[in-house]
Amino acid sequence: MIQVIMGLKGSGKTKRLIDAINAAVASAQGDVVCIEYGKQLTYDVNYRVRLVNSKEYGINNIDKLKGLLSGLHAGNFDITNVYIDNLYKTIGTDRATGEEFILWCAEFAQANNMNITITVSDDAAGASDAVKAYLV
Repeated sequence: MIQVIMGLKGSGKTKRLIDAINAAVASAQGDVVCIEYGKQLTYDVNYRVRLVNSKEYGINNIDKLKGLLSGLHAGNFDITNVYIDNLYKTIGTDRATGEEFILWCAEFAQANNMNITITVSDDAAGASDAVKAYLV
């Protein structure tokens, strides 16, 4: 399953993400991973969450982020929840490439029995119909 939290800057996306992460830690049957751009969430999420700073791994495009997700899963089949904060900053891209990544995540999550939640700083009204299906 995939969920996309989309809104303009200051709309509360990160707060919603933090709440979802902490709720997942309390109820998840597996491991919880959060990929963030920088180290903003260190003190906001439960200590059991594996925080991954995408800057430290040179993640700056869609292929590298796909590789990181694939590698995380290959190294730990117990990951049930993945959270990606600030997609556009992480992969430094535009709406079309971001939507391509979201659709790839939907297939990846289904194939690997994972829940993936992504925050996107963009106007939800401009999202394609395919992406709108995942908006929460």
